[in-house]
Amino acid sequence: MPTPVVVQAAGGVLWRPAGAGIEVAVVHRPRYDDWSLPKGKLATGEHALAAAVREVREETGYAATVGRTLGRSDYLVLEAGTAVPKMVRWWAMRAGTGTFVAGDEVDELRWLPPAAAQALLTAGRDVKPLRLLVEAGLATTTVLLVRHGRAGRRESWPGDDLQRPLDARGHEQARRLAELLPAYGPLRVLSAPALRCVQTVAPLAGALGVQVQLEAAVGEQAYDLDPHRALALVCALGAATGTTVLCSQGGAVPGLVRALTGGAGMELTTVRARKGSVWALTFTAGRLVDADHLAPLA
Repeated sequence: MPTPVVVQAAGGVLWRPAGAGIEVAVVHRPRYDDWSLPKGKLATGEHALAAAVREVREETGYAATVGRTLGRSDYLVLEAGTAVPKMVRWWAMRAGTGTFVAGDEVDELRWLPPAAAQALLTAGRDVKPLRLLVEAGLATTTVLLVRHGRAGRRESWPGDDLQRPLDARGHEQARRLAELLPAYGPLRVLSAPALRCVQTVAPLAGALGVQVQLEAAVGEQAYDLDPHRALALVCALGAATGTTVLCSQGGAVPGLVRALTGGAGMELTTVRARKGSVWALTFTAGRLVDADHLAPLA
């Protein structure tokens, strides 16, 4: 019997400060006559994070800044009369500017304290990400650790390897990163000195209106000589305010992720670090609390 195709979806727990606490957005869908967290299916070829941001914007009218992951929900849905598995990935999202407008898909939005929101939700599967948001805390900082995009083969480049540029696919990966990573609200863009690293995050820096700052500590050669210096840098960025993008190389990214997650008691069976991929590392009070891998976008 063939393995059933999983329906891929994504959504967010949209929150905003309210007095001494927070409120979260719960939406009513007239088609199902239910109250749920904003979510929806991925479009063809769409990244789950991009889908989550888009669905939250479409269903609530609010822009949002992405925070840590909030797990996933797995359940069965009917597709053409057949029960098929569905998986929803969740992210915490802080509400920005926006205005809710009722429509055919969502006709009402309520901002509620977490306990009241939990009581209103129709499906118990939406409760898990809401609880995790409350339990995990909201004072988080994200470091987006990027491995540079594809840059051809080292042995085929006749010049200084530090000057080896991105190839066509690498430039496309850089373009896609510049579209996706602003969802995290980054304030700074840092890069190892290698040209391919700088080129990977240059389009993002341009979109944000900031300069790429060179950081030698996360270059492969410097990392080989003193990995603790690079690790201290990432930890310092995690203890700072606001999101930082940090582009590095294949000789440094896996080791940094292993050291950070191991120190935080997270057991990762594998540490993926393909060219053009990202590790979204979320910190609370300088302590790593979440490590989310974003596969290459091209």
